[in-house]
Amino acid sequence: MPLLENHSLKLLNTFGIDVNAKLYADISSEADLTSVFSNPVVKENKLLVLGGGSNMLFIKDYDGLVLKISIKGIDVTEDGEDILVTAGAGEVWDSLVKYCVANGYAGVENLTLIPGTVGASPIQNIGAYGVEIKDVFESCTAFEIATGQVRSFSKADCEFAYRESVFKGKLKGQFIVTSVTYRLSRTANLQTHYGAINAELERRGITAPSMADVSEVVAAIRVSKLPDPSTIGNAGSFFKNPIIDKTVFDDLLSQFPDMPHYPAPDGRIKLAAGWLIEACGFKGMVDGNTGTWKNQALVLVNHGGATGQEVYRFSEKIINTVQQKFGVLLEREVNIL
Repeated sequence: MPLLENHSLKLLNTFGIDVNAKLYADISSEADLTSVFSNPVVKENKLLVLGGGSNMLFIKDYDGLVLKISIKGIDVTEDGEDILVTAGAGEVWDSLVKYCVANGYAGVENLTLIPGTVGASPIQNIGAYGVEIKDVFESCTAFEIATGQVRSFSKADCEFAYRESVFKGKLKGQFIVTSVTYRLSRTANLQTHYGAINAELERRGITAPSMADVSEVVAAIRVSKLPDPSTIGNAGSFFKNPIIDKTVFDDLLSQFPDMPHYPAPDGRIKLAAGWLIEACGFKGMVDGNTGTWKNQALVLVNHGGATGQEVYRFSEKIINTVQQKFGVLLEREVNIL
């Protein structure tokens, strides 16, 4: 298939950063991948695989090949009480969530309104409100760039961790996810304890919530906190919630007794990055063409015309200030390109 040259990526990244790709192709099938990688020009260029463009910050033009993954399709099979939902990597994540909720397939309702596409879900081990992809993941298929073969990955193969997977680790850059299968259920085991879900359910007078109720409440909470990328450029949560040792946490809690915190694996403690940033005075701050969102300090925004370098420098300022005040080093969740 033909490769486009000097292709604009401004409408293909949710920050709305105005950069170009040296080469570009839109992929709608595994056959397209086979065709692209048979082109000798591809081997001479570095590669970026693009889904929804929602978890990245471009700080310069991309001097290589960008592949936009647009593989679509949703298939459903039953396995006893469980429902196996397989979706193409190019499906919009929130559209898949809406499809599952509408059909009574429980397990992803807490992940409503997360931006991006299906293909990114296992790579990032996306999560929100106490649920992560690893909790519902069954398997995925991925195209191996070196061989042109399609391989299946189990949950164990993916080596999931907090916002991490094997695709961001030892297999980074070696595979392109083409489809993902999720193991959902007709019996909902609703997770409402995290964040403000219970409080919002109570405010609405809902005492026996359905999965649709939880999805609607999560959507309402996210909309109240997070800006719409179609109206103001952003990539959602810019930083990971830091996980620290309990001894460090105990010392911090003695200094900041109202600090939100949650249990994490191995007896460690997860802190709320948004709270740390807000406590440093960054919430709603405008710095040139960038800044933090007025309702959520964890979200960096493009007020119009911001360059990737400008956003990156502002994120550095936040990292340094939080570390000086709390001794906690924030880690960016977005990919810097």
